[in-house]
Amino acid sequence: MKLLIAGLVLILVVETNTQWYNFPVEAAQGARDMWRAYDDMKDANWKNSDKYFHARGNYDAAQRGNGGRWASEVISNTREWVQERMGHHAEDTEADQAANRHGREGGDPNIYRPAGLPEKY
Repeated sequence: MKLLIAGLVLILVVETNTQWYNFPVEAAQGARDMWRAYDDMKDANWKNSDKYFHARGNYDAAQRGNGGRWASEVISNTREWVQERMGHHAEDTEADQAANRHGREGGDPNIYRPAGLPEKY
């Protein structure tokens, strides 16, 4: 009986094509994508490029899968929450969040790309 139940559970897991074991790896890779975008933003030090790097980091992370999408959402929301508590205006926070959502939902980050930003970014 135990073998039958174990077999049924195994079939259900395989049939539903759940890949829960990939989630932590995707989340770590997504967090790395977010860090890379942040690091590039600091390196570029380019006027009006903030939204582009927000969208790009979220886009790259979300492409990893559910774990990456989750990581990008947690990191973005935490960052905006901290900045809001530090006195940033709500309008700026909402504009950043719009760029975050745009990238996370698969939108092209290049619509936020400022003119003249070097191609390496």
